[in-house]
Amino acid sequence: TLCSTTTLVFLSTGPTVSGSILKGVVGQNIIVPCSYHVKGRADITTMCWGRGACPASKCRQPIIWTDGWKVTTQSSKRYQLEGNLSKGDVSLTIVNAEEADSGTYCCRVEIPGLFNDQTTNHRVVIEKARITTPSPHTYTSEQTS
Repeated sequence: TLCSTTTLVFLSTGPTVSGSILKGVVGQNIIVPCSYHVKGRADITTMCWGRGACPASKCRQPIIWTDGWKVTTQSSKRYQLEGNLSKGDVSLTIVNAEEADSGTYCCRVEIPGLFNDQTTNHRVVIEKARITTPSPHTYTSEQTS
């Protein structure tokens, strides 16, 4: 028998996309990581976080924007950037997470040039806290006549 092996190589000139799955519990703060490399002031750039997978440009359903130095647009106080922006730490903190916060989040760092943006998709899963209860016991009462 003949056995043939085919190797496919895909070359991409588009943006870099990577991601992760993060799990959290209702009521906790969740940090969704994102960063970019900053050597000097010239490297500091605009970026956005959005709900849903990263589109071809900008952010779909944007929840937060920064000019690289400070937050310029914020859809809710529950979405915060608490890292050092000027060092490239643009991780998203979701304060007091709710089940409705579950879904995909896009981090887009706008790097000058064609198709240079750094994009990352993160899947966030927020679950209710598990309440541990002791196993039920059966109590019987004896009746005497």
